[in-house]
Amino acid sequence: MRGSSSGCPGQPRLAAVIVSFDRLVHLRQAVEAVLTEPVSGVVVVDNGSTDGSREWLKGLSDARLCVLTPERNLGGAGGFELGFREALEVFEPDWLVCFDDDARPAPGALARFLELDLEGVEGAAAAVYYPDGRICEMNRPSWNPFWHGKLLRRTVTGMVTGRSREGFHVEDAAYRTSRPLDIDSSSFVGCFVRRETIERIGLPRGELFIYGDDIIYTLSLTRDGGRHVFLPDVRFIHDCSTFAGKMVRYSPLWKAYYTYRNGLLMYRIAAGRWFPLVVPVKVLSWLLATRHYSEKRKYLRLCVAALWDALRGHTLRSHDDLVKRYS
Repeated sequence: MRGSSSGCPGQPRLAAVIVSFDRLVHLRQAVEAVLTEPVSGVVVVDNGSTDGSREWLKGLSDARLCVLTPERNLGGAGGFELGFREALEVFEPDWLVCFDDDARPAPGALARFLELDLEGVEGAAAAVYYPDGRICEMNRPSWNPFWHGKLLRRTVTGMVTGRSREGFHVEDAAYRTSRPLDIDSSSFVGCFVRRETIERIGLPRGELFIYGDDIIYTLSLTRDGGRHVFLPDVRFIHDCSTFAGKMVRYSPLWKAYYTYRNGLLMYRIAAGRWFPLVVPVKVLSWLLATRHYSEKRKYLRLCVAALWDALRGHTLRSHDDLVKRYS
């Protein structure tokens, strides 16, 4: 069925998908921000919150709101898979936009998106900022250097100086224009995907649980021939200013498993025929990180499991088992 729409006649229908877990203050801001925009529907996937989020959601009466409460924590990836499926079935939108509960569209952002001429575009990434106005680094869109020889050279050169990200991520200057910019991948914060594209390439891969699912999904979109663009005129706010940057030690340890396994799955898509050369480089970086862990044997067993599963494309290892083994 079609949900109610507050958009203008003739405009595309847009539905939002928000995945949430125990961040009620942020979730309130996200939901309230979206419901002030001309969206046809909002799907919130609550991954087992215990902080009052579910009770607050039950108290909302907007007909455009659909709340899903799975029995277990599906992770961000599982939440987006479930949310995408529900949004497509319930609201029948032309576009979906997704983000975590600590992100929200800036005032007028979704209305601006609906005004844009996106003929031939299948995916789009918003310009994401911290609340203080700085560009949010973790949500900076990028190109795949393995698909662009010049970018690959810049990236390799940057590895020597510790500035490899600058070789393949969108530069600050692109944020100051109003022109869409073709990109290869982006995060799931302010990520727009056309309905027909989802029907062609499939839903996000929920079995990935956390980490890398967004890059894998958007890289798959562009590898499949879809056009993915950065939209500097569409602004999102991501209230994650406490993000510490490069992770040195994962705690709990099981998070390293998803980072390593999903990272290799991503590189299989990104590197293509160069993948066999990437694997030893990544594994070496894991081994060098052993010094940061007191339980070194447990960490090394995790590395072996991540490598084995990634090379086999195995993504069905039990999350409960991982938590039991590597907490």
